[in-house]
Amino acid sequence: MAIKDEITGLQHVGIPSVDLDKTIDFYKSLGFEQAGLFYNGENRCAFMRFNNLTIETWEGDPTAKKAGAINHISMDTPDVEKAFADAKAQGLRLVNDEIQSIPSFWNNGIKFFNILGPNKETIEFCEIL
Repeated sequence: MAIKDEITGLQHVGIPSVDLDKTIDFYKSLGFEQAGLFYNGENRCAFMRFNNLTIETWEGDPTAKKAGAINHISMDTPDVEKAFADAKAQGLRLVNDEIQSIPSFWNNGIKFFNILGPNKETIEFCEIL
């Protein structure tokens, strides 16, 4: 199978934040709702949702502060292990040597890996556990 067979849709767009509280307030002012607030170590990460668009925004990483500030696009997958195997088989440019995890996100954590597109854009494949 191809990795495209393991994707069920867009999961979120990732944008690092200089000031997470200001970022949350800004997106709320546009009509977004806060779908989740989590910790990854000492850093906070918020998921802001408006209809079918979810933005993941977090503190603690460098920000571009210019056009192109989006860090990654995340695709939803129900089976990250299968998607990872397909990515390897297709010869995609893997950023991660193995599947990553963050146990503190959502109810049971997440598993994910990243690839690079032709313009060095980061595309994440994420399974919410």
